[in-house]
Amino acid sequence: MSDQTYIEHHPVGGITTSNHSKGTPSPASDPPRGNSPKTVVASDIKDGIKDVLPILIAIVPFAAVFGAVAIESGLSFGETMLTSLSIYAAASQYVMIDLMGQNVPAWSIVLAVFAVNFRHVLYSASIGRTMGAFSTLQKALAFFLLVDPQFASSESRAAKSGLRPAYYFAYAAMIYSTWLAANCIGALFGSLIESPATYGLDFILPLYFTSLVAGFHRRPNFAPVLAISASVSLLAWFTVGSPWHITLGGIAGLITAAALSKPAKGNAKEETADA
Repeated sequence: MSDQTYIEHHPVGGITTSNHSKGTPSPASDPPRGNSPKTVVASDIKDGIKDVLPILIAIVPFAAVFGAVAIESGLSFGETMLTSLSIYAAASQYVMIDLMGQNVPAWSIVLAVFAVNFRHVLYSASIGRTMGAFSTLQKALAFFLLVDPQFASSESRAAKSGLRPAYYFAYAAMIYSTWLAANCIGALFGSLIESPATYGLDFILPLYFTSLVAGFHRRPNFAPVLAISASVSLLAWFTVGSPWHITLGGIAGLITAAALSKPAKGNAKEETADA
């Protein structure tokens, strides 16, 4: 007979605590031992705000430029803000505005936006595995707020100390509110905003994501997954073009990671014992 583990869940303050009679608690859902729930929540919120501050520097100019471009393209102030409130995906919104200016059919715009945003399906599939402390409603809201820096930072957080709602939503609220506020400024004062490239701000986001990717270098099979994903993305860029290189590169990396992954030794032993 295999050993059984008794787990009792206590939802407290947006996090889920667990009492384990045996086994090691999962860092993705359990707060650090020795700390009260209130202390953990406060610490998570503080860490979320601290981690997001560097990315806000890059988001502000691009969000403001989008507001200005949207107004210049013929959208009203209300339509511009509604777009950001509902779609909330910078790349897709820029693609939408660009295609609208070319008078292409509506179905082409929808298809292009879907292509750009398809990577979020991969994001949600990956990050969903670490959301043991999230309720169903919290997961639904979290997936809506799941943008590129949110995903990268959340994956890193989950690997280090576990991902909990307080950290995730503190980080997300800062990005979402900053994006909307900068959109508003751009829409109202767009004529005063120069190109971010003039000050080198267009390099901040690529640099930020490069540092986040480098932070995963200790994970198993990091090198082959990165190499294959980057190769497929470059090949797609020079063949089918943007924005498909993002999606195809991500799918290639996902398939490679799945093909090279091996079950943990502990799980293999448990399965043998149960048999």
